[in-house]
Amino acid sequence: MAGMTLEQLKIFLAVAQNLHFTRAAEELYITQPAVSAAIHNLEQEYGVKLFHRIGRHIEIAEAGKLLQVEAQKILDQVSLTERGLRELNNLQRGELKLGSSLTIGNYWLPSKISEFKSQYPGIQIDCTLANAETICVGTAMGQFDLGLVEGDVKPALQNTLEYEIVASDRLQIVVGQKHPWFEWGEIDLSQLTQTPWVMRVRESGTQQRFEEALQNWGINLSELNVILVFASGEMAKAAIENGVGATGISELMVKKEIQLGTLRAIRVIDNREGNGAIAEIVRPFFKIKHRQRFQTALSKVFEQILISSMLDGSHQHVSVI
Repeated sequence: MAGMTLEQLKIFLAVAQNLHFTRAAEELYITQPAVSAAIHNLEQEYGVKLFHRIGRHIEIAEAGKLLQVEAQKILDQVSLTERGLRELNNLQRGELKLGSSLTIGNYWLPSKISEFKSQYPGIQIDCTLANAETICVGTAMGQFDLGLVEGDVKPALQNTLEYEIVASDRLQIVVGQKHPWFEWGEIDLSQLTQTPWVMRVRESGTQQRFEEALQNWGINLSELNVILVFASGEMAKAAIENGVGATGISELMVKKEIQLGTLRAIRVIDNREGNGAIAEIVRPFFKIKHRQRFQTALSKVFEQILISSMLDGSHQHVSVI
């Protein structure tokens, strides 16, 4: 038996994804007869039907569905192995694929990437920004070598993903100059229900942590008057600057605006026990990676940079929520 080849698997996957021989050929820059021959040889070699020909259309058969899953795993592993071999040359070449939630990616991660690039200038870094849930799922599916999120890893993914705290961040209750709290600078917990709120979407790590803090303070989200919900912190920040609502937002995102005086962070006093303690919201930044997938040398080096920032005490707080 000659056995299947990587080229045949690539051709098969192209046909399975397009469900069209000609489009697969165009995608791979080969002839249509070459595509047909590769599929025919696989079917002949193993005595199975990979596709059903129905008139001018094709449908993937049961054997084809099995091969599609396994072929993708094989080609992914080959790609990772090739990257690993290229990186053996003193890490002078290669690619690092990162996925990051928005706040981390926009405000915390750039300095870490710059530090890495100063040591390994020949390495290409591909960083995707999305909400925390999307980054967790993408890391579980192998789209990213490492993920960085400020939201919790959902229980369904905790067996797949390994996660570790590499930094932390404080969420602050923030208002603009038109808000009455701007002059006060301080409120009691009970007053949180007495103003309109601008929120992030539920998939946001910021929103998850804010809702968790509310629960710890004995406040149900439904008690708040939510007037706007945004996908990004930048949009929430802009709405607060120009309106009368309040929002819970990363201190990293509003540092400049607070210095300029266009926004003010409001201190919240937890008066439930009568001791007037300050109610703070602190959230961890998690580094996540797949528990079983091959880890490249580049990924390991970048991990060390992230971990060293934690050991240096960069941006750490004690959680009191």
